[in-house]
Amino acid sequence: MDRTEKQAFVASMASVFAKTSMVIVTRNEGLTVADVTDLRRRVRAAGATYRVGKNRLVTLAAKGTPFEGITSLLTGPIALAWADDPVSVAKVTVEFAKTNDKLVVIGGSLGSQFLDLNQVKALAELPSLDVLRAQLVGLISTPATRIAGVLQAPAGQLARVFGAYADKGDEAA
Repeated sequence: MDRTEKQAFVASMASVFAKTSMVIVTRNEGLTVADVTDLRRRVRAAGATYRVGKNRLVTLAAKGTPFEGITSLLTGPIALAWADDPVSVAKVTVEFAKTNDKLVVIGGSLGSQFLDLNQVKALAELPSLDVLRAQLVGLISTPATRIAGVLQAPAGQLARVFGAYADKGDEAA
């Protein structure tokens, strides 16, 4: 990389740190091109981005941002994964790391909150934002369904009583 490429990389990473809510740091020693391509495809499908970075340049880009805490993780060959939805990026990277031992999740940062490996794994176990929204809608619609059932129950009971009297009257006749 020449000087202008380095400046462009630092500027692009600084804009990423300004816009995103979650960054995961991974160590990628020995990943093949096919593995990295597969990982990038999965990350992109989850609405996230995966990029290899130089430690010194990422450290420069992280200065003065909420993600400054990840600079302690930047040793060896690293790559960063980020997204606006913290759960999706955590799920994808942790699942890929389970199937491929050459990718190691080191930690990350959720805004200014530093996350170690166990916290990233815990975040990956949460349901995604879409699932949480669906559950919330289900919780909201459930009381309405129950209210409709309760309001409808007395009418149904009256109809059954009238039907029983009508059947009793038909048997007597």
